[in-house]
Amino acid sequence: MGELSEDELPVPGRWALIRDAALLQVKLVIDGFRDVLLVPASFIALIASLLSGSGGKPGPQFYQLLAMGRRSEQWIDLFGALKHSGHAAPQPDTDNAVSIDQVVTRMESYVIDEYARGGLTRQAKEQIDKALNALRKKNRKAT
Repeated sequence: MGELSEDELPVPGRWALIRDAALLQVKLVIDGFRDVLLVPASFIALIASLLSGSGGKPGPQFYQLLAMGRRSEQWIDLFGALKHSGHAAPQPDTDNAVSIDQVVTRMESYVIDEYARGGLTRQAKEQIDKALNALRKKNRKAT
C-alpha cells in the first residue's frame, strides 16, 4: 500500500484542532515547570556527583537526573499532536543542522588542544581539581 499524498491525508476537524491547541498549552506549562525544577536540581546533582565519587570518578547522580529528564521529555511529548495533524510534518534537515551538542564538542576540542599545549586551560584545570579535591576531603571528614 503506497503513502498518501498531502492532498489525500485526512484533515483534523475544528474541535480536534482546538483540543490539540489546548493540550499544547497544558504541555508547555508542564514542560516549563519541569525546566524550572531541573535548573536547581541539575546543580545539586552535579555537586552530589562530584562529592560522592570515588577513585577520581564522579558519582552517578547527575546522569541519573539526565535520564529522568529524558523520560519526562518523552512523557510530555510536546509536539505529539503533529502525528495526527493531517499534514505531512516537515522533517528537520539533519544533514545541515548544527546542534548545541556539536557546537560544545567543537569548543571542547579547542580547549583540550589548548590544554595539551600547556596553556592557560591546564592551569585552570589544575586549580579546579585542587578545589574539588579539597571539597571532597572536607566532605569525607564531616561524615
